Amino acid sequence: MGKKVFLVDTTLCNGCYSCQIGCKDEHVANDWTPIAKPMPEIGQFWFKLHEKVRGTVPKVKVAYRPGMCMHCDNPTCKAACPHGAIYKRDDGLVIIDPTKCTGCRKCLEACPYEDVIYFNRDLNIAQKCTGCAHLLDEGWKETRCSDNCPTLSIRIVDEDTEEAKEFIKNAEFYKPEIADKMKPRVYYKGLPKKFIAGTVFDPVADEVIIGAELKLTGAGKTYKGSTNHFGDFWFEDLPDGKFKLEIKAGGKTKSFDGLDTAAADINLGDIPLA
Repeated sequence: MGKKVFLVDTTLCNGCYSCQIGCKDEHVANDWTPIAKPMPEIGQFWFKLHEKVRGTVPKVKVAYRPGMCMHCDNPTCKAACPHGAIYKRDDGLVIIDPTKCTGCRKCLEACPYEDVIYFNRDLNIAQKCTGCAHLLDEGWKETRCSDNCPTLSIRIVDEDTEEAKEFIKNAEFYKPEIADKMKPRVYYKGLPKKFIAGTVFDPVADEVIIGAELKLTGAGKTYKGSTNHFGDFWFEDLPDGKFKLEIKAGGKTKSFDGLDTAAADINLGDIPLA
């Protein structure tokens, strides 16, 4: 069995939650010891679909990120466990052995990813995504989350396959700032970047302005565009940083300085060009 990687294309995810439901169906009330004890019916989501509403009305987008244990090659949870309950399989999956876990919670403190490792108070053990190791050991080619995904947004494949190699070329990591340390085995495409949007209008004519010239500068780059037939503009896939926006139309100009995308996506709302 080759080493596994998860390939997650968020551009294909439609937020149906089938992945999360499949994980629940597989693990609630099912004992897969020594891979995992049953997941509690409520309170734990070993595979969780993170939903984020971005911007403000009417410039709103919804982003979905399927999330699970990153099955890191350098798992800090494993290093933190004083009882040797966490181990790395030959196929790359990281497992918490429920028969060895003492419930000390050191792994929860050590993991830098949110909503990944949970504590089961009834069983006094830590629990998380197993990569459906029990199914793979029985010959399954998919996990329950990937098998349930109707859009093929989630895939688990051997890392040396052409599918994996092609995907990884243009993929990125969630929390890239810690990827070099953790060496996660979950690759993403389409993780949301920030946007700056707004609507330009003429307050005298009380009409939107079509074709207003836009120039956005910041983060070492210059972006140009124009308002559409609704007077709207969207600058998308922006990095975190501070930007300056200049708007020109009919001999009139307006500018916004210090637009900071680090905190959130920015909707400038209705912009009068007078």
